[in-house]
Amino acid sequence: MDDGTGELGFGQLARDTGTATASAPHSVAVAGIYNARTELPAAALRPPSEVDARDGLDDLPWQPDHFVGRGDELDRLDGVLSRPGAVLVQAVHGLGGIGKSTLAAHWAATREHGRRPVRWFTADSPAGVQQGLADLAVALQPALKVLPADALAEWGVQWLASHTGWLVVLDNVNDPAHIAPLLSRAPGGRFLITSRLGDGWGRNVALVRLDVLAPDESLDLITSIITRKGPRDLDGAAELCEELGHLPLAVEQAGAYIAQTPFTTPRTYLQLLAEHPAEMYEQAGATTPDERTVARVWTITLDHIASRQPLAVDLLRILAWYAPEAIPASLATLPEGTPVQTNQALGLLTAYSMVTPDPATGTIAVHRLVQALARTPDPTNPHRMSDLIDQARENATINLDAALPERLGDPATWPRCRALLPHFDALSQHADPATDTPTTARVLNEIGLYIKDQGLVARAIHLLQRAHTGYERILGGSDPITLISRNNLANAYEAVGDPTRAITLHEQNLEDRVRILGPDHPNTLVTRNNLASAYQTAGDPARAITLHEQNLEDRIRLLGNDHPDILTTRNNLAGAYEDAGDPARAVTLHEQNLEDRVRVLGPDHPDTLSTRNNLAGAYVNARDPSRAIPLMEETLDDYARILGPDHPSTLTTRNNLASAYQAVGESARAITLHEQNFEDRVRVLGPDHPDTLITRNNLAGAYVNARDTSRAIPLMQQNLDDSARILGPYHPNTLTTRNNLAFAHRMVGNLDHAVTLLQESFALCLERFGDDHPLTRKAQRVYALTWEKRAVSGPKLEFGRAATGHKRGCV
Repeated sequence: MDDGTGELGFGQLARDTGTATASAPHSVAVAGIYNARTELPAAALRPPSEVDARDGLDDLPWQPDHFVGRGDELDRLDGVLSRPGAVLVQAVHGLGGIGKSTLAAHWAATREHGRRPVRWFTADSPAGVQQGLADLAVALQPALKVLPADALAEWGVQWLASHTGWLVVLDNVNDPAHIAPLLSRAPGGRFLITSRLGDGWGRNVALVRLDVLAPDESLDLITSIITRKGPRDLDGAAELCEELGHLPLAVEQAGAYIAQTPFTTPRTYLQLLAEHPAEMYEQAGATTPDERTVARVWTITLDHIASRQPLAVDLLRILAWYAPEAIPASLATLPEGTPVQTNQALGLLTAYSMVTPDPATGTIAVHRLVQALARTPDPTNPHRMSDLIDQARENATINLDAALPERLGDPATWPRCRALLPHFDALSQHADPATDTPTTARVLNEIGLYIKDQGLVARAIHLLQRAHTGYERILGGSDPITLISRNNLANAYEAVGDPTRAITLHEQNLEDRVRILGPDHPNTLVTRNNLASAYQTAGDPARAITLHEQNLEDRIRLLGNDHPDILTTRNNLAGAYEDAGDPARAVTLHEQNLEDRVRVLGPDHPDTLSTRNNLAGAYVNARDPSRAIPLMEETLDDYARILGPDHPSTLTTRNNLASAYQAVGESARAITLHEQNFEDRVRVLGPDHPDTLITRNNLAGAYVNARDTSRAIPLMQQNLDDSARILGPYHPNTLTTRNNLAFAHRMVGNLDHAVTLLQESFALCLERFGDDHPLTRKAQRVYALTWEKRAVSGPKLEFGRAATGHKRGCV
């Protein structure tokens, strides 16, 4: 009987509010609280404690046709449900569709647990518990079926309380309070509870946390379903299980659909799921009950959650736009909710196993299928209306924007950026570019710049291209922010070794900025500087020098002699002179720049240290290493003191110092520094960062100079493989690495291998840059020399030079 609190009160069966009068042989009329005369056979009035369970009372509603894995969980159920005399409640809980009911049914039907009878209650509400108890009473005493439901439920409780050895499965409990009275009154048997709730069960409940299937188990499950009637095409089955996150219900649903549609394969199902997600989450086999689809199961759960805290469903939709694992807690924010409401929402989602928090790392996990469903519009579902999903996507973008560090170039912020990176990738993957807002474009632009600086240029180009397209669509092609985003995209093309596309974008940007902002605007001068840099990368230092000289003249006219931008322009002009083979003029400019930067910025300013570093590099190129080495040693000490030993500028300076030692024949000191640098760059930047690859290349070069080719060649081969994978086959660093490997093979007499490598370099340069590019001409010359098998004195290795500090525009 419902006492109005949402819990079963289980009133007493007999209360002396009326009289019982005999009306027929062997029957008794029961009156009183029922306000009616009910005739029962005399045998039916035996106390519940005197009624024994006969055979045939088990009522498991179903036994899984396909069951895989779960060995550990089944063994745990064996242990916790077989202790003699123990009062033990077992809750199997987890995400909807994880297989809680399937596990309970399989265990109860197949394991030698010795319980009788085994009864199954659909316990999703107090009424469901009452019905299960009433059905138990009628099964034990069929004559009692004329009694009201609350009287039958009370009789059933009394029978459980007075007997042992039984097992009751309480399936799909939504609230521990719904079953608390039953548990407290019937301590002699065993209860096996399934629930999505993981909290609120008390200390007497042993929890079994059910996770998704292992990949091989989910593959076995879908295979057994699809091939039940004979062999079928299983192409794509493993990928489909991965896409479904190895969730048993989703795998069963997909398998049943494929099994009943003879021309559908796992591969085509994947395509249908990508193109029509809302429909496919609702579809299963013809015999699959509607309530056993992923969409239906989770809708019921969200109904329960929304009835208690509507903001919790809003939060789940926001979390759906991130990567499924390691979501920082800072991203679990409701823009319109207070911190208290956000915490309550997260707690409720956790309780219903829709999310899994990890307090140790401060992160959250959400099953990928929950996310896919939560961000898929369905006009018939109140939790998945298009406007709600659109708002969640924008809120997720706002949260990512707020989580970005202000100084992306500061290495101290890089761990935070790395933690956010998968979630930026997820947003860009799942959100339609047509829905991008200015906030989306800004986020993509900023994280694209960070990724580019980390050396992941190919990924950066994708994000920067999308940011530029979004700005152009929303703000127009002439908006200053659009022009800045185009500048950033051009710089990324230059960094990936595609100066032709970079030049095209910079030329367009320069024309637009002159027209919109005027020839003397600072951003116009920045664009001219970056165009000059692209010309340098393309092997055209003459055009670069012309632009840098014009920029220097204009900046002196507009800003005076001591403005930092003038010093940057002079630094870049010096770099162009070096590329043009005029180190003497480069040295003169760097020396002037160093004097001015010390005077204007101070001796410890990072730009002053950069200038000193570049001057030392110019001394090396001018064949004056005796002046370079003391300057580099001083700069290295100052970088370590001011920026720290792990700062990228510190590591670059150490690299250059090692190369200077090598230039004067001190191979041992060069090797020591390069080995230290390589170890530090792997630790600080990671093994795939371009600076790490440069360091490995230079370490291998030091080994070659020391005539230790046995150590050099494996390093060079690894570097070539990694450079081709990370930077692409056409990147100048990849081409340089291939050339260096060819030189090493030539040095040990392996001319055939060297010819093959150089032939590849020449073909790639010709394809990408054309026959007039310096890289192409050099590759052709070296290839021809090696082909002719002419003797050489030793390899000429190319070493990294310190960054010249080109000023980049950014949003």
